[in-house]
Amino acid sequence: MQRFIVRRFFTSLLVLVGATMIIFGLSRMVGDPRILMLPEAGYGMSQQAWEEAARRLHLDKPVPVQYGYWIWDLMRGDLGMDLADRTRIGPKLAQKLGPTLRLTLSAWALAILIGVPLGVLSAVKRNGVWDYIGRTFAILGQSLPAFWVAILGVLVFAVWLGWLPTGTMGEGVSVRNYIMPTFILAWMPMAGYVRLTRSAMLEILDSEYIKMARAKGVNEFLVIWKHGFRNAILAPLTLAALMLAGLISGSVAVETVFAWPGIARYSVEAVWNNNIPVLSVVVLIFTLAFVLANFLVDILYAYVDPRIRLR
Repeated sequence: MQRFIVRRFFTSLLVLVGATMIIFGLSRMVGDPRILMLPEAGYGMSQQAWEEAARRLHLDKPVPVQYGYWIWDLMRGDLGMDLADRTRIGPKLAQKLGPTLRLTLSAWALAILIGVPLGVLSAVKRNGVWDYIGRTFAILGQSLPAFWVAILGVLVFAVWLGWLPTGTMGEGVSVRNYIMPTFILAWMPMAGYVRLTRSAMLEILDSEYIKMARAKGVNEFLVIWKHGFRNAILAPLTLAALMLAGLISGSVAVETVFAWPGIARYSVEAVWNNNIPVLSVVVLIFTLAFVLANFLVDILYAYVDPRIRLR
């Protein structure tokens, strides 16, 4: 068990190191960093000041050494300068990470609470009404783009009916402002949970030990949830952790449509403004979220499936 966790930890660490090298390399491919990082670059800056800036930014050293300084700055919490207003990225990122995490966690919980039970019900009631409802919902959820559903939701529930606000977080903790963004962000994950849970449950329900349990007269509730769902949980468990990381990075369309002041919208603004330092930090955060999610899934696997503990 410990050997398995240690091996997965070092594998995740290698992936993270490789990702940082790619991000750093791409940031250097766009040109001389001084042109982006110095507001006075190209506007009367002397040659001496230009060279002094190169020494200050460690650009006079080999690229591997520059990478080492960049990693050291990240470890110290120095995320660089936002080129839009020449302020530090760290404090702004901390302010924008909170709204994204609150929206992501609420959408993640909603997707699990609706998608997993509906997938189980669809498998148990195979070829019945609930099965058709579950499969229809799964098809619509994975075929209709989130940004289109978001715009349609604003048109119907905010403009025509006037039930919900068109966007923003509102003042304080406003539940009405969270309803549409949360549901739209959970739209595709819910469909994924329904399809994956239904497929896993159908495979388990057709197995011999489920037939044996039913033949022995075991209560149907225990057959489904204790013997069936417990053995089919690996697939939804994988999707749960990866979906949480995917929601953080995949909330770009939702935050843009609803003017949500989160990190995903911040990254869109950085793309439009060619703000390379912000993009580098945001991509690094998204990468860290996926790597951490994969590592947590591996640990949960070891606890859920005894066969993995022996590897």
